[in-house]
Amino acid sequence: MPPACARPAAPSGKSHIYSAPVARPGGSSTTVRVVVGAQFGDEAKGKITDELAAEARYVVRTGGGPNAGHTIHLPEGTVVLHQLSCGVLRHTTCGVSGPGMVVQPIALDEEIRELERRGLLRGEFVLSDRAHAVLPLHEVEDAWEDDLRARRDPASALGTTRRGIGPAYADRAGRWGIRVADLLRPSVLRERLELLYGTKTGIPDLPPIDAVAAQLAEAGGRLAPYVRSTEPMLWDALARGESVLLEGANSALLDVDFGTYPFVTSSHPTSAGALVGSGLPPAEVEEVIGVAKAYTTRVGAGPFPSEDTGEAGEFLRRVGGERGATTGRPRRCGWLDLVLLRYAARLNGFTSLAVTKVDILGGLDEIPVCTQYVMPDGTTVRDVLPTNADDLARATPVYEKLPGWPELHERAKERLRREGARALPSALRHYLDRIAVETGVSVGWVGYGPGRGETVRIPPGAPAPGRSTVAAWTG
Repeated sequence: MPPACARPAAPSGKSHIYSAPVARPGGSSTTVRVVVGAQFGDEAKGKITDELAAEARYVVRTGGGPNAGHTIHLPEGTVVLHQLSCGVLRHTTCGVSGPGMVVQPIALDEEIRELERRGLLRGEFVLSDRAHAVLPLHEVEDAWEDDLRARRDPASALGTTRRGIGPAYADRAGRWGIRVADLLRPSVLRERLELLYGTKTGIPDLPPIDAVAAQLAEAGGRLAPYVRSTEPMLWDALARGESVLLEGANSALLDVDFGTYPFVTSSHPTSAGALVGSGLPPAEVEEVIGVAKAYTTRVGAGPFPSEDTGEAGEFLRRVGGERGATTGRPRRCGWLDLVLLRYAARLNGFTSLAVTKVDILGGLDEIPVCTQYVMPDGTTVRDVLPTNADDLARATPVYEKLPGWPELHERAKERLRREGARALPSALRHYLDRIAVETGVSVGWVGYGPGRGETVRIPPGAPAPGRSTVAAWTG
């Protein structure tokens, strides 16, 4: 592998759904895009990131760990990426697992080997030496903590993936953590492991330290060829005018500070968190793309105002294939929540939205959309997330029903591939317009199927939010 992800020859062609990189002052065409989940996760961020990766030289996963799974449907079959960025799937792209991540070294090595076995590790791969390690003891601690919460109060259980993410981030913040760089220095690794184990004396059934040290040293040796100081690599790329795509894991409403605390992840899956997790400065970012399903899902515990626990929710789960990519758990399903989408848009500074899985709603006569909440005291909420999760759980959603659109059969999808946005059904255009008007953010991409390429780009010349774009899209 080249020592610093040297730039390969330019691709022979580009996807028809993307515009050229935005010109910057001074004539540079450098593009830094950030992809952020706008809901509770599972919005098909992986699909959108994979599509956008066609125009990026580097794709950087900026946070989370093996608790997240991005499902990519390739012609060769389905791929679920847990700790690798989507960049590794394209020949002309370098995939980076960045400094904001917590990686499980053994599982990461296995993920790399599996992609190699399938012939799908096509791009280059780099692992940040500053990323922290998720250890076997963290997985034990994660399960022990959630069981402790459940024993004290069943409603307090978080429903974590039990992959050790929370404890690993806690040790990082407490300065007990072990970084990828430490895995390459056996004496340092052993010293830091002994220190870390000294903080875990109250946790039962921890794996033996000798076995953990040996496993980590072996995994570190296998990962060593990929380990780099990634921030200078990305800074140099920007200086050369190359494009960088920052890939979020989890989603904004699970942010440890701004999400539905304590029913959140332990990192910052927001646009601001993407900068911290990559080492790029704010001034370099030109686009922040929020990804939202045409409806809403959530995995695990926590408030979910627009959840439908009846037949409609089961329909969305069944037709949408709504099961967690990492755990296989069935997702809780409900309707699009514009209150939370407005909040996420303001929090992240979305410059555009990608709305996915519109095909799942095809064929419904009408589609409920939550436009506001009524709180127990009679007040209404339109764009603010209550600080207390219990308050959000008591919110009553107010729905407006919008007209549905026809099922998107293969013939309709072929028209979309051929004609682009003009082939979107008029009722679907109205639905997207309403999202744009309510959030103040234009819809730039529409996902109408799971496969690579089943995404349509809405032309940038469409009218601004607040004006109907239906007439402009016909023709």
